[in-house]
Amino acid sequence: MYGAGVMIAIVIIISSIIYNSNVDPAEMTFGQRADVGSLEAKKKELGLDQPLYIQQLHYLRDISPISFSNPALNKKYKPLISIPIGTKALVLKKPFLRASYQTGDSVINILKTKIPRTALLAFFAIFIASIIGIVLGVVASLFHNTWIDNFAVVVSVLGYSLPSYVTAMVLALVFAYALGDITGLNITGGLTTLNDSGDEIFVWKNLILPVIALGIRPIGIVTQLTRSAMLDVLSQDYIRTAKSKGLSFFQVNFKHGLRNALNPVSTSITGWFASLIAGAFFVEHVFSYDGLGLETIKALETYDIPVILGVVLFVAGIFVIINILSDILYAFLDPRVRLGE
Repeated sequence: MYGAGVMIAIVIIISSIIYNSNVDPAEMTFGQRADVGSLEAKKKELGLDQPLYIQQLHYLRDISPISFSNPALNKKYKPLISIPIGTKALVLKKPFLRASYQTGDSVINILKTKIPRTALLAFFAIFIASIIGIVLGVVASLFHNTWIDNFAVVVSVLGYSLPSYVTAMVLALVFAYALGDITGLNITGGLTTLNDSGDEIFVWKNLILPVIALGIRPIGIVTQLTRSAMLDVLSQDYIRTAKSKGLSFFQVNFKHGLRNALNPVSTSITGWFASLIAGAFFVEHVFSYDGLGLETIKALETYDIPVILGVVLFVAGIFVIINILSDILYAFLDPRVRLGE
């Protein structure tokens, strides 16, 4: 219920902002030379001639898995189950995200094409950030108040302070432009391209710079959280007891220390994974990486409302799901925590 309420609130807020804008989506589909009659017909076709609350209710009806609909809507929805009630029917259906104003492609199909590419980018970024951040945080805590600790703190603060798009531009200029002949990396390019035969092939090297640009900020956060959590855990009485029993360095610091210190870190990592999917938008734009972010920026430039709302719904859904999973993971890592308590 919490997740559904969040999604409905987001749809209402974002759609209110979009529909109340001075930009005319119908005019964007025709261009500046469209005549008044064509514009009015297009607005009616898209439902843009109706009051805001009606447009919002219709969109909520479209994306809801359960709704009342008439025969005309049933053709559009293609319901899984339809129960006739008078002139209408109670239907169980897949969420209908409509079609792009610009291309006419189904928003669902657009998301299916772009999401895996952005998810792959975010996954590699958070995976590398987690490994490096946890290692730096553990090393900093074990060598507390030494130059190693200070170096790790400086690196983490510097990494977190740089916006991802700034890092992306610097990496593109240095490693793809200035040192491109040495590194072999491209300034721009998507995950796939067409070869001379017209077949789609993967260009994995185009992931390298976007992954680094996207992963630098979470490295700083994970490092600081791991360091703080480890310092707190290592000061606990049970750690001193473990040392007094003669347990090895590994058992004390990793089996008893690191496992308990990973609770806040794991929550941060899961939250950052969702953030990286949203934060990938600007990084993808810098590298022209053909993922969800680049598609969203194009939709914003052309005011393609169905695509914009579809992406917003997806990102919001990811945050809701990640928060639920992080609670479950937190309970798994810490036996003292129980779900529902």
